[in-house]
Amino acid sequence: MVSSGEGVRTLTAADIAAAVNGEVRGDPTARVGSVAPLYRAGASDLTFLATPRYAPLLASRTPGVLLVSPALADTPGQPACRVVVEKPQEALLSLLPLLYRQPPRVPGIHATAVIGWGAEIGEDVSIGPYAVVGRQARIGNGVTIDAHVVLGDGVVVGRHCHLLPHVTVYAGSSLGDRVIAHSGVRIGADGYGYVFADGAHQKIPHVGRCVIHDDVEIGANTTIDRGSIDDTVIGAGTKIDNLVQVGHNVRIGKLCLIMSQVGLAGSVRVGDGCILAGQVGVSGHLEIGDGARVGAQGGVIGDIPPGETWSGYPARPHRESLRASAALLKLAGMMKRLERMLSERE
Repeated sequence: MVSSGEGVRTLTAADIAAAVNGEVRGDPTARVGSVAPLYRAGASDLTFLATPRYAPLLASRTPGVLLVSPALADTPGQPACRVVVEKPQEALLSLLPLLYRQPPRVPGIHATAVIGWGAEIGEDVSIGPYAVVGRQARIGNGVTIDAHVVLGDGVVVGRHCHLLPHVTVYAGSSLGDRVIAHSGVRIGADGYGYVFADGAHQKIPHVGRCVIHDDVEIGANTTIDRGSIDDTVIGAGTKIDNLVQVGHNVRIGKLCLIMSQVGLAGSVRVGDGCILAGQVGVSGHLEIGDGARVGAQGGVIGDIPPGETWSGYPARPHRESLRASAALLKLAGMMKRLERMLSERE
């Protein structure tokens, strides 16, 4: 049974085993109220052990409940209870909502919010302090808009979205259902587009839209530019990390993972199910095929075929990149040997 008091929720080992369909080994009444990594887990903590690499840590820790894989179930240690389950880490994730409740959501419009003429606001919507909703904006049911969010004129926000403090959504942008945008996100700003004429860089007007489909999550301080004459589009289920730059006219497919500090120049096409690791940079007008992956700090200056893994700068097939890096590491030794040979000949 889950118990709570003064905002703290606890679970017994028996509760946990029932929730994850696991096998109890030890005290079923052992109670935990928090989650911790194995290296610092104590008697009131729930933790997990899923790989042999971390097994030695258990010898010096006494967690309250240990989620453990069958292969590691007999690892030496003194947890009050072990719950044996096939995938301990996934089991832990499923238990987090039971231990950590989200703050209660209070529907209503704060007195300091500014609502523009003709705005349509759905049912069960929460609009926080100093938020601004532009004229003829449309907000779906169950949306949460936190403090200082700004929605431009005509912006569309789908159902059950959550826009955290200081998000700005420019006019001409639309968000699907269940979109999460973290603090400082900027959606629909003009892209970086200029032509040189009459001795100066003349700004190209941006008249395209920025379209975010369902179930997209956008990390803090990420910027997604509107299209110039086309649209910028983020596909359903794609997850974008903090500090990512998405240029104008970019199209990202469904279920992609775009990690921290990635930069996509204008008119890039990213297929469905792609993974771009941290600090990947992609030059403009390139295409990354469905299911392709690019390693951290990869510099993409050419198209990547579907399903391939590339890395390095310039980015190339991963094995080829590894061979190039290995050859470079050997170069210093080769140069020394060559210099020695030349000096001996002299």
